[in-house]
Amino acid sequence: MHKPDQNALPDPETTHSELILELEHYTEGPAVDPEGSFYFTDLAGQGIRKVQGGRSVQWGMGGRPNGQAILRNGDHLICDSFSACVLKYDSDGILLGSVSPERIEGHKVRCPNDIAIDPDRGFYFTDSVRKEGMVYFVGWDGSARIVARDIDFANGIVFQREKKFLWVAESYKNRILKVDLNAQPEDADYITVFAYLPFNKNNTETGNLPDGMALDIEGRLWVAHYGMQAVQVLSKTGSLLASYDSAIPLTSNVCFVGDEIWMTGGIAEPGPGRLARIKVGIGGYSLF
Repeated sequence: MHKPDQNALPDPETTHSELILELEHYTEGPAVDPEGSFYFTDLAGQGIRKVQGGRSVQWGMGGRPNGQAILRNGDHLICDSFSACVLKYDSDGILLGSVSPERIEGHKVRCPNDIAIDPDRGFYFTDSVRKEGMVYFVGWDGSARIVARDIDFANGIVFQREKKFLWVAESYKNRILKVDLNAQPEDADYITVFAYLPFNKNNTETGNLPDGMALDIEGRLWVAHYGMQAVQVLSKTGSLLASYDSAIPLTSNVCFVGDEIWMTGGIAEPGPGRLARIKVGIGGYSLF
C-alpha cells in the first residue's frame, strides 16, 4: 500500500495564516533558542523581544537590531545596522559587545542584515547595500574574510553545513544565489543563480524583494517575499513548489517553530508590525 508523504507541502489554497501579535514596530530576526522559546527584533523599537505567555516582552536592547541567530549555549548574535556590526548577547539579554570587525579585507562593514551560523567554524552575515552588498564570514577564532561581493542588496542568508552551501537573497534582482563553499571564489560554479522568484504584477522593485529564509527538514528553502505578502517554497533544485499568503503585507523573515512556520514583518516601516504563523506540518532544518 502506498504511504502518503509525511513531509508533503500543504495545499496553499486551503492553508491559512494565523495572526499571532500586532505590534507597534515592524518586526524581523525570528529565532528559536534550544529550549524552544521564540525571539524576534523590532528594529525601530531598538528591541530584541521574546514571545512569552501570548505576548511579547523586552529581552534585550540594540541600536537597530535585525537578523539574529542563537547559539547552543543560549547566546544571541544580532546584526545591528545602527552599530554596523554583529553584536553578542548572553542568554539573559546582556550585551557582551561586538564580534565582527569594523573592516574586513579593507572593506568597511556598513549595514549588517541577516546571519547564518556554522556551529564548528563561525558565522556568515550579509551587508545590505545597493549593488555593492557583501557576504562576510567571521570565525570563532576572530578571523574574517569576504565570501561574496557586489550583490544588489544582500539580504537573507541560510547555511547548510553538510553540503557547505550558502543561500543568499539578492533582493533587488528578485533572486536567490547559491554559494558553493566547496569551490574556490574564482571558479565559475562558486556563485550561481539558484532561483528567480515570481514578480509582483505591479512590476516595481519594492513589490518583490526576497528577504529572510529558512530550510525545512527536506532541504526545501522557504523565502519571505517582502513585497508579495507571501512565503515562497523552493525545491532542492530551485523550482517553485508553493506560494503561501503570509497575511503580512511586508513579509520580512521566516522561522520554523515545531511544525509551523512563523513570519515577521508588518504593514509598513517603521510600523506597525506583525507576527503570524502557518501550520505546515513540517519541521525545520536543525542548525546544530
